[in-house]
Amino acid sequence: MILYLFLFLIIFITILYKGRHSLYMLQQNLYNENNRYIKWLLKNKKSFLNSELIILLLAGIFCFLNSHFNLLSQLILIMMIFLYAIEIIQLDSEKKKEQGKIKFNITSRIKRLITTYTLLMLIPLIFFILNYKNVKIASLIIFIVVILVYFIYLVMFICNIINKPAEKCVFFYYRKKAKNKLKEMSKLKVIGITGSYGKTSSKNILSDILNIKYNALPTPKNLNTYYGLMIAINNHLTKFHDIFIAEMGAYTKGEIRNLCKFVQPKYGILTTIGKAHLESFGSEKAIQEAKFELIESLPVDGVGVLNRDDPKQVSYPLKNKCRILWVGIDHEDCDFRAVHIQCSSQGTQFDLCIKGDSKKYPFTTKLLGKHNVYNILASIALGVEFGISIEKLQKAVSLIKPIPHRLELKSLGRFYQIADDYNSNPVGAKNALDVLSMMPGVKVIVTPGMVELGKDEEQINFEFGKQIADVVDYAILIGKKKTQPIYDGLVEKNFDKKRIIVYNDVRDAFTYINGFVGKKDVYALFENDLPDTYNE
Repeated sequence: MILYLFLFLIIFITILYKGRHSLYMLQQNLYNENNRYIKWLLKNKKSFLNSELIILLLAGIFCFLNSHFNLLSQLILIMMIFLYAIEIIQLDSEKKKEQGKIKFNITSRIKRLITTYTLLMLIPLIFFILNYKNVKIASLIIFIVVILVYFIYLVMFICNIINKPAEKCVFFYYRKKAKNKLKEMSKLKVIGITGSYGKTSSKNILSDILNIKYNALPTPKNLNTYYGLMIAINNHLTKFHDIFIAEMGAYTKGEIRNLCKFVQPKYGILTTIGKAHLESFGSEKAIQEAKFELIESLPVDGVGVLNRDDPKQVSYPLKNKCRILWVGIDHEDCDFRAVHIQCSSQGTQFDLCIKGDSKKYPFTTKLLGKHNVYNILASIALGVEFGISIEKLQKAVSLIKPIPHRLELKSLGRFYQIADDYNSNPVGAKNALDVLSMMPGVKVIVTPGMVELGKDEEQINFEFGKQIADVVDYAILIGKKKTQPIYDGLVEKNFDKKRIIVYNDVRDAFTYINGFVGKKDVYALFENDLPDTYNE
């Protein structure tokens, strides 16, 4: 019986570790919104349905079928204990190596899931304690527990389903609270921002610029879902705010329209439209239509800001009579246009041209990259719309704070890290390489590649590899399997294979780079940092 008790104890520890990891994955996959968690399970089934666990399952079946607690049964139980111990060590090691940008956050929702999960797992434990002296019943319970542990990621999925009614009640309560708050603030200006790339950057830039005259609140961090907007309104919006800037994210059509019904923006900015989340949207046309739900939800007296240089914005047949302000760089027919753009390691300079005004207004910013100029132009357009003078706008742009993890330049002695590791996409990655190409010294890229690009993902990463070959001196790839298309693209361009380094952990890249920092400055672009849902 001691073996049974010891086995149950180690299984209990395994349940804690695997339960924690399954909760973490569920949270990273937005609690299975649009079946993201199920898709992750199908993609990663080999990582938790491995041979060791199959052995454990078979061993559990044998112990159940064998009514006599003989020497063979004891050896099998010892083997099960040993295998579970190995799994605990592996899970603990993975926990220590977690590098996901979305950290595991013990929210109220997670606490409710933990409660449901605990109650489910306590049922066999209670039965075992009551019947542990009965070998047959104890074996049956062990067998049931082994099955539960084997399918623990599905158990967590079931917990999520069980909690749905409670989560809906919580959702309706906080949505009503947020709606009432917005109704009470009748003079509040609401601005919606969406697009495939650059939403968060655009939001933060707009906030910095408008705050030179107004008290503007942007949605914190990456809170761009329905729940995120509710949290921002209920926890952060106050009667002292003049403007609410709502970042709006989406994985399917109709989501942005629902967000607009909720917060009712009068102003809207579209950033670049591209292939981000192509896998969930299904087609580029669906992405285009989804992003324009923001502009088409604006009132007749509303104002939309669009990019004249984005073909997907110019070609869209807009079904709305709101006023449109066009910004751009390459096309002259814009309401707000940037010319004479110059980038360096210190930042970016450009001249602003306003339609109907013959003057050119010089602007400087600490931000890097052409795409940030587009974001600044859109913010300037709304700044002018809100009555902010050019002089104040020039000052505001010069004071814009670099955005963490979005072409953020960090000085580490003679090692300069260009952190563009929040969320990579084909357009942003190309822009980041353009910035890196302008830098002096040794040029390095550290990247795991791009994801969620549907059937084109492999080809896009292959082309990315070819682009990298034209810019960098060293390429450090994170994850051998994921980055194989990038590797192939580099080789296609005859890039020196000795200068292609592959690691599984991004932290190893820092060690490698520090190893050759010498007389020359080293500029290392960290392009994308995949969360742990993509760990190999």
